[in-house]
Amino acid sequence: MAKEKIHFECSNCNHVSPKWLGVCPKCGEWNTFTEKREKKKSSKKHKVEISESDNSEVVRLSDVGTEHQERLSSNLDEFDRVLGGGFVDGSFTLLGGDPGIGKSTLMLQTAKNSPNLKILYIAGEESGAQIKQRAARIGLTGENLYISSNTDVQSVIHSARKLKPDLLVIDSIQTLFSDELTSLPGSIRQIRECSALLQQIAKKENITTLMIGHVTKEGDIAGPRILEHMVDTVLHFEGDKNHFYRLLRCIKNRFGPAQEVGVFEMNEGGLQEVTNPSELFLSDSDLEVSGNAIACVMEGTRPILVEVQALVSSSNYGTPQRTASGFDQRRLSLLIAVLEKRAGLHFGDQDVYLNVAGGLKITDPAADLAVISALSSSLKDQVVDKNTVYIGEVGLGGEIRNVSNVAQRIREAGKMGIQRALLPKSGTAVQNNIEINTAATISEFV
Repeated sequence: MAKEKIHFECSNCNHVSPKWLGVCPKCGEWNTFTEKREKKKSSKKHKVEISESDNSEVVRLSDVGTEHQERLSSNLDEFDRVLGGGFVDGSFTLLGGDPGIGKSTLMLQTAKNSPNLKILYIAGEESGAQIKQRAARIGLTGENLYISSNTDVQSVIHSARKLKPDLLVIDSIQTLFSDELTSLPGSIRQIRECSALLQQIAKKENITTLMIGHVTKEGDIAGPRILEHMVDTVLHFEGDKNHFYRLLRCIKNRFGPAQEVGVFEMNEGGLQEVTNPSELFLSDSDLEVSGNAIACVMEGTRPILVEVQALVSSSNYGTPQRTASGFDQRRLSLLIAVLEKRAGLHFGDQDVYLNVAGGLKITDPAADLAVISALSSSLKDQVVDKNTVYIGEVGLGGEIRNVSNVAQRIREAGKMGIQRALLPKSGTAVQNNIEINTAATISEFV
């Protein structure tokens, strides 16, 4: 009789080794190898019956109906904005975010604002009593919200078939498991298998499904990247725990625009929508100090006014410090080099600190001109007019380049009472009762 084969498998990345190892050579995690015994392969193929008939109809594209499908509204304008107008019937959505950022609260808020939606909430991390306690804080009675603490994916599929909910919420995908696999819940094989089964349920039985996923230290969705390819929409719920605001950002959307952003504010009553984010990120202080400048950045299709703060001071050490919060530090070093080379300003013996007020993280290159203005203002200790907005990208040659959506940015500035705007000279003319100034290079600007 042949001996039973034994190998060791990493529970984090499924790396296989013939012997036990203390640290996985593939993912670097410690004490993750578990003993596995090879079982005889069963001739019966693992198959989950999704529909009563396995016959799928093949049709021509020209014969496919094009009737308009109504979306399921969450009755949260910011949430619907990010989704492209609401949930598409039968869509498969992935929501990621840091622990405690408000992902589960957002789902309960959706249930509160949409009492007509039948929602099945699969809670793998909390009991029903804990969810009811959180729901009571935001005033949710939950007449049409059904809770299940089962984490077996087969039982979840059975419950979804039986209840036929309008929205199926999985909190979270890392807690589901299939008993057909020997690996632990949260492993790559379990996540891939459970997601594939839920995708079939969403598509073949037209059950709108939303999965909540954990994130790694780098902010990526925990698990394989295939998760983001399997779903229709990928949402990231982000924010700073030191601030009350939350950003819901769309990374991928098959049914609407990507990179759309919704803004919420967390308070004791739950998540409240912020209809005018510019008020949130602009300082209300009338104190006139150097180093402050206003930029207008685009988050998806929404213009937001933000305040950029810079502090330039003499260095007490041999190597000056360069610190940025809410802005790319490498981009900051590039702009400092351009100022030194093209505008004749000297930062070699100066510490530079840059901060975006409100904790917002900006990547829009249109904020370059505001950063240049804040750095120059702090270095020269000259106050910048707080009623001026700076819009433009800065190139390595010191040229100020044009950016997109200038007219939309200017309109947003006008709504917030901004009186002047400084734009690239190559930009298009904008008429919005705002004084327009232009500059071609940063030497001319400074």
